[in-house]
Amino acid sequence: MEGSRRALAIVFGVVFLDLLGFGIIVPILPFYTRSFPGGNEFVIGLLAASYSAMQFLAAPLLGSLSDRYGRRPIIVLSLGGGVVAWTLFGLADALWTLFLARSLAGAMGGNLSAAQAYVADITPEEERASALGLLGAAFGMGFIFGPGIGAVLSFDATVVAVDAALPAPVPVDRFSLPSFAAAAMSLVGAVVALAFLPESRPVASDEGAGPAGTDRPSQVGLLLEAARSAALRPLLTAFFVTSFAFSGVTIMFIPFVADVFGYTASQSALLLTYIGVLSVLVQGVFIGPLTARYSSRRLAPAGAAVLTVGLVGLPATPLLAGGLPDLTGVVGFLDGNLLALLLVLAVIPVGNGVLNVSLTALVSTTTASDRQGSAFGLTQGAGSLARTFGPVVMGGLYSLFGYRAPFLLGAVLLLPVLFIASRLDEPDRPAEPRPVDPGQAR
Repeated sequence: MEGSRRALAIVFGVVFLDLLGFGIIVPILPFYTRSFPGGNEFVIGLLAASYSAMQFLAAPLLGSLSDRYGRRPIIVLSLGGGVVAWTLFGLADALWTLFLARSLAGAMGGNLSAAQAYVADITPEEERASALGLLGAAFGMGFIFGPGIGAVLSFDATVVAVDAALPAPVPVDRFSLPSFAAAAMSLVGAVVALAFLPESRPVASDEGAGPAGTDRPSQVGLLLEAARSAALRPLLTAFFVTSFAFSGVTIMFIPFVADVFGYTASQSALLLTYIGVLSVLVQGVFIGPLTARYSSRRLAPAGAAVLTVGLVGLPATPLLAGGLPDLTGVVGFLDGNLLALLLVLAVIPVGNGVLNVSLTALVSTTTASDRQGSAFGLTQGAGSLARTFGPVVMGGLYSLFGYRAPFLLGAVLLLPVLFIASRLDEPDRPAEPRPVDPGQAR
């Protein structure tokens, strides 16, 4: 038992370091892309989508390889690939290099399937949901602290200090330094896993086994099969549309605050940290009392409505700021623009958290107990597929029609989700506690 707890703590730490590196990159991505010729909002969306697309394709393969060759080597290998990807990202001298590095990072980011399988190997069935929930917490913590670290690393003073300390051949600027830090996070994770993480299962015998992954249907095939289920179809549709809208809006948020308010990468990163903290508070503190008092069927449409209001409010923040007091005399940086942003941004994690937790609970109550894992794998697959297309569409709208278009389309897309959620039936069987899809962070 003590060995299992130690192994679980190591896996938690490795996943946290992996997401920490990812979070460091998020706030600099739009600014880095714009520093190259042709790096407009549409290209930013494509670059963001390349990560999700490769993760979607690689996750089943890495999971299958971990079944055949063991969890530990796949986890170590993927973290080593992350070192290469983020180092290349920091050294990029053209957009195609950014795409290559980002795609490799996405493929290596598919290691969540191996990490989840590792946790399932070492925990009893009755403790598995709680243990898997820890992986979701690791993702949440990485996304809270990562942008904050990225903010500090992109400060001019930090760049100057590190540049003076490192040898002259090492290129240090406000884009390369966070990238190298992300590579360092992956390197530390790989070393920790290699040195301290024991293998959780015996390696499968080659006897009678076909090539890795050939005995499993693709995620696309599973999604098409689930679409024929009357019970799962509306839930998967709601997951897909919500992830499509929210992922695109998230990627376009940084260009929005840069173009409208003139915020830097560091200031944008601090806003992302604020959103991350609120998300954890909502899902970790407030959701419990809400679900104890109200059913998931009632909470899902309420969450969709609140999120819709938040997305409409974001492009309206310059107008809202005109009616708010300037508090710079009390808090030096808190002008009307920032106050309006903070108020509107407080609404979005509430709506998103309530909606996603409610839909997750409804998936659990809709699915037979022996099909829970497959059902949640389908929702994660739907979310990953949506995060592949959402940023591209929203980036194209931003480039063609301006900053309001992605947020307004996101709000419009949530209207059918609101309709679907309001018509969902909730079976009498109570939901088992399940972790929220950690892939949302990516």
